Amino acid sequence: MNPEQPPAFDPNADLTLFGLGGSVVVVTGAASGIGRASAIQFARAGAFVMLADLDESGLAATERKIRSASGGARSIRTDCADPSELDALAEAAEQEGPICAWCNVAGIVRKVAAVDVDPALYRQILDINMGGMFWGSQVAARRMIPRRRGAIINVSSNAADEPIAGLSLYAMSKAGVNMMTRSFAKELGPHNIRVNAVAPGFTLTAMTRPEGTDTVALLARNAARSPLGLVGAPEDIAFAILYLASDASRFITGQVLRVNGGTSMP
Repeated sequence: MNPEQPPAFDPNADLTLFGLGGSVVVVTGAASGIGRASAIQFARAGAFVMLADLDESGLAATERKIRSASGGARSIRTDCADPSELDALAEAAEQEGPICAWCNVAGIVRKVAAVDVDPALYRQILDINMGGMFWGSQVAARRMIPRRRGAIINVSSNAADEPIAGLSLYAMSKAGVNMMTRSFAKELGPHNIRVNAVAPGFTLTAMTRPEGTDTVALLARNAARSPLGLVGAPEDIAFAILYLASDASRFITGQVLRVNGGTSMP
Protein backbone atom coordinates (compact mmCIF):
# COMPACT_ATOMS: atom_id res chain seq x y z
CA MET A 1 0.00 0.00 0.00
CA ASN A 2 1.24 3.48 -0.81
CA PRO A 3 2.10 5.13 2.52
CA GLU A 4 0.93 8.42 1.01
CA GLN A 5 -2.48 6.95 0.22
CA PRO A 6 -4.97 9.81 0.58
CA PRO A 7 -8.25 9.16 2.34
CA ALA A 8 -11.14 7.97 0.21
CA PHE A 9 -12.88 10.80 -1.56
CA ASP A 10 -16.01 12.20 -0.03
CA PRO A 11 -18.75 11.22 -2.52
CA ASN A 12 -20.27 14.63 -1.92
CA ALA A 13 -17.07 16.50 -2.73
CA ASP A 14 -17.37 19.42 -5.12
CA LEU A 15 -15.83 19.51 -8.58
CA THR A 16 -12.63 21.26 -7.51
CA LEU A 17 -10.97 17.85 -7.99
CA PHE A 18 -11.16 18.58 -11.72
CA GLY A 19 -9.45 21.94 -11.26
CA LEU A 20 -5.76 22.72 -11.72
CA GLY A 21 -5.52 26.12 -10.07
CA GLY A 22 -1.94 27.14 -9.41
CA SER A 23 -0.50 24.25 -11.43
CA VAL A 24 1.93 24.34 -14.35
CA VAL A 25 1.03 22.17 -17.34
CA VAL A 26 3.09 21.56 -20.47
CA VAL A 27 1.29 20.86 -23.76
CA THR A 28 3.21 19.92 -26.91
CA GLY A 29 1.52 20.29 -30.28
CA ALA A 30 -0.26 23.33 -28.83
CA ALA A 31 -0.37 25.35 -32.06
CA SER A 32 -3.56 23.76 -33.35
CA GLY A 33 -6.14 21.00 -33.09
CA ILE A 34 -6.20 18.79 -30.00
CA GLY A 35 -3.13 20.47 -28.51
CA ARG A 36 -4.66 23.95 -28.75
CA ALA A 37 -8.02 22.77 -27.38
CA SER A 38 -6.28 21.03 -24.47
CA ALA A 39 -4.17 24.09 -23.63
CA ILE A 40 -7.27 26.27 -23.58
CA GLN A 41 -9.12 23.89 -21.25
CA PHE A 42 -6.13 23.65 -18.91
CA ALA A 43 -6.05 27.44 -18.70
CA ARG A 44 -9.78 27.50 -18.01
CA ALA A 45 -9.16 25.03 -15.18
CA GLY A 46 -6.70 27.49 -13.63
CA ALA A 47 -3.33 26.15 -14.79
CA PHE A 48 -0.46 28.12 -16.21
CA VAL A 49 0.14 26.49 -19.59
CA MET A 50 3.52 26.14 -21.29
CA LEU A 51 2.84 25.85 -25.02
CA ALA A 52 5.23 24.01 -27.35
CA ASP A 53 5.24 23.43 -31.12
CA LEU A 54 7.28 24.14 -34.24
CA ASP A 55 4.52 26.38 -35.61
CA GLU A 56 5.30 29.75 -34.04
CA SER A 57 2.33 31.58 -35.54
CA GLY A 58 -0.03 28.88 -34.31
CA LEU A 59 1.54 29.01 -30.86
CA ALA A 60 1.10 32.77 -30.75
CA ALA A 61 -2.58 32.40 -31.67
CA THR A 62 -3.12 29.85 -28.89
CA GLU A 63 -1.36 32.06 -26.37
CA ARG A 64 -3.43 35.09 -27.40
CA LYS A 65 -6.65 33.12 -26.99
CA ILE A 66 -5.69 32.00 -23.51
CA ARG A 67 -4.53 35.45 -22.41
CA SER A 68 -7.64 37.11 -23.84
CA ALA A 69 -9.65 35.03 -21.36
CA SER A 70 -7.31 36.12 -18.52
CA GLY A 71 -5.43 32.82 -18.48
CA GLY A 72 -1.71 32.31 -18.05
CA ALA A 73 0.41 30.94 -20.88
CA ARG A 74 3.83 31.12 -22.47
CA SER A 75 4.91 29.66 -25.79
CA ILE A 76 8.26 28.21 -26.84
CA ARG A 77 9.15 26.95 -30.31
CA THR A 78 10.14 23.32 -29.74
CA ASP A 79 11.21 20.46 -31.97
CA CYS A 80 9.62 17.58 -30.08
CA ALA A 81 11.87 15.06 -31.83
CA ASP A 82 14.91 16.67 -30.17
CA PRO A 83 15.51 15.54 -26.55
CA SER A 84 17.64 18.60 -25.79
CA GLU A 85 14.85 20.97 -26.85
CA LEU A 86 12.34 19.08 -24.71
CA ASP A 87 14.70 19.36 -21.75
CA ALA A 88 14.96 23.11 -22.36
CA LEU A 89 11.17 23.27 -22.52
CA ALA A 90 10.93 21.56 -19.13
CA GLU A 91 13.47 23.96 -17.65
CA ALA A 92 11.50 26.94 -18.95
CA ALA A 93 8.26 25.52 -17.56
CA GLU A 94 9.83 25.05 -14.12
CA GLN A 95 10.57 28.78 -14.03
CA GLU A 96 6.81 29.23 -13.68
CA GLY A 97 6.51 26.56 -10.98
CA PRO A 98 6.68 22.78 -10.54
CA ILE A 99 5.30 20.86 -13.51
CA CYS A 100 2.03 19.22 -12.46
CA ALA A 101 1.14 17.59 -15.80
CA TRP A 102 2.93 16.99 -19.09
CA CYS A 103 0.82 16.33 -22.19
CA ASN A 104 2.48 14.82 -25.24
CA VAL A 105 0.14 15.81 -28.07
CA ALA A 106 2.53 16.65 -30.93
CA GLY A 107 2.43 14.17 -33.79
CA ILE A 108 2.31 13.88 -37.56
CA VAL A 109 0.57 11.65 -40.08
CA ARG A 110 1.56 10.87 -43.67
CA LYS A 111 -0.51 8.57 -45.87
CA VAL A 112 1.95 6.41 -47.79
CA ALA A 113 1.70 2.75 -48.78
CA ALA A 114 4.04 0.56 -46.73
CA VAL A 115 5.93 -0.53 -49.86
CA ASP A 116 6.68 3.13 -50.68
CA VAL A 117 8.00 4.22 -47.28
CA ASP A 118 11.62 5.38 -47.40
CA PRO A 119 14.07 5.52 -44.48
CA ALA A 120 13.71 9.30 -44.08
CA LEU A 121 9.93 9.14 -43.65
CA TYR A 122 10.26 6.13 -41.35
CA ARG A 123 12.60 8.04 -39.06
CA GLN A 124 10.57 11.26 -39.20
CA ILE A 125 7.30 9.66 -38.10
CA LEU A 126 8.83 7.46 -35.41
CA ASP A 127 11.09 10.23 -34.10
CA ILE A 128 8.13 12.57 -33.60
CA ASN A 129 5.24 10.25 -32.77
CA MET A 130 7.16 7.86 -30.51
CA GLY A 131 10.47 9.52 -29.78
CA GLY A 132 8.91 12.87 -28.91
CA MET A 133 6.58 11.24 -26.42
CA PHE A 134 9.31 9.09 -24.91
CA TRP A 135 11.74 11.97 -24.42
CA GLY A 136 8.96 14.30 -23.26
CA SER A 137 7.84 11.75 -20.68
CA GLN A 138 11.43 11.28 -19.56
CA VAL A 139 12.18 14.97 -18.97
CA ALA A 140 8.86 15.36 -17.15
CA ALA A 141 9.43 12.30 -14.98
CA ARG A 142 12.91 13.42 -13.94
CA ARG A 143 11.39 16.58 -12.48
CA MET A 144 8.31 14.93 -10.98
CA ILE A 145 10.10 12.07 -9.19
CA PRO A 146 11.74 14.20 -6.45
CA ARG A 147 8.36 15.81 -5.69
CA ARG A 148 6.47 12.49 -5.82
CA ARG A 149 3.64 14.04 -7.79
CA GLY A 150 2.58 14.43 -11.41
CA ALA A 151 0.64 13.14 -14.38
CA ILE A 152 1.80 12.40 -17.92
CA ILE A 153 -0.73 12.06 -20.74
CA ASN A 154 0.13 10.80 -24.22
CA VAL A 155 -2.08 11.16 -27.28
CA SER A 156 -2.37 7.83 -29.08
CA SER A 157 -4.90 6.99 -31.81
CA ASN A 158 -7.68 4.67 -32.86
CA ALA A 159 -5.24 3.59 -35.59
CA ALA A 160 -3.38 1.52 -32.98
CA ASP A 161 -6.44 -0.76 -32.84
CA GLU A 162 -7.73 -0.46 -36.39
CA PRO A 163 -4.95 0.14 -38.91
CA ILE A 164 -5.86 1.89 -42.13
CA ALA A 165 -4.24 1.25 -45.51
CA GLY A 166 -1.53 3.79 -46.12
CA LEU A 167 -1.03 4.55 -42.44
CA SER A 168 1.23 1.66 -41.42
CA LEU A 169 3.88 3.88 -39.86
CA TYR A 170 1.35 6.03 -38.05
CA ALA A 171 -0.48 2.98 -36.67
CA MET A 172 2.79 1.37 -35.61
CA SER A 173 3.95 4.52 -33.85
CA LYS A 174 0.69 4.85 -31.92
CA ALA A 175 0.70 1.18 -30.90
CA GLY A 176 4.17 1.88 -29.55
CA VAL A 177 2.82 4.86 -27.62
CA ASN A 178 0.28 2.60 -25.91
CA MET A 179 2.96 0.19 -24.66
CA MET A 180 5.27 3.05 -23.76
CA THR A 181 2.46 4.51 -21.65
CA ARG A 182 2.03 1.24 -19.76
CA SER A 183 5.78 0.86 -19.26
CA PHE A 184 6.21 4.36 -17.86
CA ALA A 185 3.17 3.84 -15.63
CA LYS A 186 4.75 0.69 -14.18
CA GLU A 187 8.04 2.42 -13.48
CA LEU A 188 6.67 5.72 -12.20
CA GLY A 189 3.76 4.45 -10.11
CA PRO A 190 5.98 3.90 -7.04
CA HIS A 191 6.88 7.59 -7.31
CA ASN A 192 3.18 8.57 -7.18
CA ILE A 193 3.19 9.63 -10.85
CA ARG A 194 0.37 8.55 -13.14
CA VAL A 195 0.84 7.91 -16.87
CA ASN A 196 -2.07 7.41 -19.25
CA ALA A 197 -2.95 7.81 -22.91
CA VAL A 198 -5.96 9.11 -24.80
CA ALA A 199 -6.69 7.42 -28.13
CA PRO A 200 -8.95 9.60 -30.27
CA GLY A 201 -11.14 8.28 -33.02
CA PHE A 202 -11.58 10.45 -36.10
CA THR A 203 -11.39 14.05 -34.89
CA LEU A 204 -11.89 16.97 -37.23
CA THR A 205 -8.70 19.07 -37.25
CA ALA A 206 -6.48 20.70 -39.86
CA MET A 207 -4.34 17.55 -39.84
CA THR A 208 -7.28 15.24 -40.62
CA ARG A 209 -8.83 17.64 -43.14
CA PRO A 210 -6.10 18.58 -45.64
CA GLU A 211 -6.68 21.46 -48.02
CA GLY A 212 -9.04 20.49 -50.83
CA THR A 213 -10.86 17.81 -48.81
CA ASP A 214 -14.58 17.34 -49.37
CA THR A 215 -15.48 18.01 -45.72
CA VAL A 216 -19.12 16.93 -46.02
CA ALA A 217 -18.14 13.54 -47.45
CA LEU A 218 -15.32 13.18 -44.92
CA LEU A 219 -17.66 13.78 -41.99
CA ALA A 220 -20.35 11.49 -43.36
CA ARG A 221 -17.91 8.65 -43.97
CA ASN A 222 -16.42 8.80 -40.49
CA ALA A 223 -19.70 9.41 -38.65
CA ALA A 224 -21.07 6.25 -40.27
CA ARG A 225 -18.38 4.23 -38.46
CA SER A 226 -19.62 5.35 -35.03
CA PRO A 227 -22.65 3.78 -33.31
CA LEU A 228 -23.38 7.32 -32.11
CA GLY A 229 -23.23 8.69 -35.64
CA LEU A 230 -20.66 11.26 -34.55
CA VAL A 231 -17.16 12.45 -35.31
CA GLY A 232 -14.92 13.97 -32.67
CA ALA A 233 -14.12 17.61 -32.04
CA PRO A 234 -10.80 18.66 -30.48
CA GLU A 235 -12.66 19.62 -27.30
CA ASP A 236 -13.95 16.04 -26.90
CA ILE A 237 -10.36 14.89 -26.59
CA ALA A 238 -9.27 17.89 -24.52
CA PHE A 239 -11.79 17.17 -21.76
CA ALA A 240 -10.55 13.57 -21.50
CA ILE A 241 -6.96 14.84 -21.24
CA LEU A 242 -8.00 17.36 -18.57
CA TYR A 243 -9.61 14.57 -16.54
CA LEU A 244 -6.50 12.40 -16.68
CA ALA A 245 -4.34 15.32 -15.56
CA SER A 246 -6.57 16.15 -12.61
CA ASP A 247 -6.79 14.64 -9.14
CA ALA A 248 -10.20 13.27 -10.10
CA SER A 249 -8.35 10.46 -11.90
CA ARG A 250 -6.06 9.58 -8.96
CA PHE A 251 -6.80 5.81 -9.30
CA ILE A 252 -6.07 5.60 -13.04
CA THR A 253 -2.68 4.78 -14.50
CA GLY A 254 -1.33 2.74 -17.39
CA GLN A 255 -4.61 3.03 -19.28
CA VAL A 256 -5.53 3.96 -22.84
CA LEU A 257 -8.79 5.93 -22.79
CA ARG A 258 -10.44 5.51 -26.17
CA VAL A 259 -12.43 8.62 -27.06
CA ASN A 260 -13.69 7.39 -30.40
CA GLY A 261 -17.47 7.36 -30.55
CA GLY A 262 -17.42 3.55 -30.32
CA THR A 263 -15.61 3.02 -33.62
CA SER A 264 -13.40 0.45 -31.92
CA MET A 265 -14.13 -1.48 -28.72
CA PRO A 266 -11.11 -3.70 -27.96
